[in-house]
Amino acid sequence: MRHAVFIPTFDELSDPRRVVDVAVAAEEAGWDGLFLWDHVLRWPGHVGPVGDTWTTLAGVAARTGRIRIGPQVTPVARWLPHRLARAAVSVDHMSGGRLTVGVGLGVDTDGEMSRFGENSDQRDLGARLDESLDLMQALWSGSRVSHAGTHYQVADLAFEPRPLQRPRPPIWAASGIGRPRPLRRAARLDGLFPSEGTPENLPPMLEVVAGERGTLDGYDVALPAFPGSDMDAFERAGATWSLWHFYLEEGQVLRADDVLKAVAAGPAARAR
Repeated sequence: MRHAVFIPTFDELSDPRRVVDVAVAAEEAGWDGLFLWDHVLRWPGHVGPVGDTWTTLAGVAARTGRIRIGPQVTPVARWLPHRLARAAVSVDHMSGGRLTVGVGLGVDTDGEMSRFGENSDQRDLGARLDESLDLMQALWSGSRVSHAGTHYQVADLAFEPRPLQRPRPPIWAASGIGRPRPLRRAARLDGLFPSEGTPENLPPMLEVVAGERGTLDGYDVALPAFPGSDMDAFERAGATWSLWHFYLEEGQVLRADDVLKAVAAGPAARAR
């Protein structure tokens, strides 16, 4: 079981420099990874600054040397696929090949999509996500790519440089509980992140993934974790990563020093 710090770029952690401080502390304290939420607005009832996840990841990549890093998760339809592919290659190179790309549809909580004029229709977002994933993987291959899809086009080009990780950075897909289509998507990739998953509801999800893949060997399964989460139950359910939440309830402010203190205590201090 590997353990990662899982934080939003909110409040004082909207400052990339403070997130870098947390990442350095996490590496020193024995954590295996640091993953960042990827939002442009907060949820209803919450106010305060929000930082940019991919810019912050570049800073984290430059100041760490061991932990795995990435967004968890990036709403892919918010990007043009070639722009996201390019950003991922840059972070992959800067980190020395430690990037994991978490992908999903995104959510329209408090109008995070619709208030910016983005399409929040789940069916359309799913179609754009699937086409983007196919195109990004083709671009990362280094071969010449021609693509005339429903949503995106590429006219006969080779995309350089390639990622350091071969054939590409690992991709984890988000999925809700009891959602066969997202689970089938995740099965085609390298990992699953059920954002509301628990040791109790994970096994039937993994049955779907295993049925699609034929095996779970080498497949990553990341569960959200909270203080006191039972790591034995996580492992029995099939999780390979625990993503430890560091955020506060409505009306409270996320203080960087508080997160630093908790992270510096190491993953063992969070689990039982």
